[in-house]
Amino acid sequence: MKNKDKTNVMRVLDAKKIPYRSITYEPDPTRTGVEIAELIHESADHVFKTLVTQGKSGQYFVFVVPVEAELNLKKAARAAGEKSVSMIKQKDLLPLTGYVHGGCSPIGMKKQFPTFIHQTAEELDRIIFSAGKVGYQVEVLPKALCETIRGTFADVCDL
Repeated sequence: MKNKDKTNVMRVLDAKKIPYRSITYEPDPTRTGVEIAELIHESADHVFKTLVTQGKSGQYFVFVVPVEAELNLKKAARAAGEKSVSMIKQKDLLPLTGYVHGGCSPIGMKKQFPTFIHQTAEELDRIIFSAGKVGYQVEVLPKALCETIRGTFADVCDL
């Protein structure tokens, strides 16, 4: 892949010498995560989405969950040590993280927020998530992602 085609996520992984596989597809911000998994010929249980929330305290939290799962806000709040968490408004995503809806990645946000990866990822040999741009995904070892973002594996969604 040419350097100009690399996303900031890929540059971070390169800098940390973390092996990854880049995957590209024709960008369409209306596609769901499950549709993207089908498009790139991957099992949906290996493809994860990145969700940003705000706790009752005002602190922001990031959750990385399988594309076919729903974030359980009560479990998420418990994992984050908050009374409650709620999804941020879509219009707030870009100014807060530097990423657009459909291209949000747990790696390379403007600020690193506490991040929780659904515990099923820990059992997988690889996971795929946004590379920071619509139409770009990366595949890495779950442990490598967790170490890179200083994340925590936790039960945060209903499957």
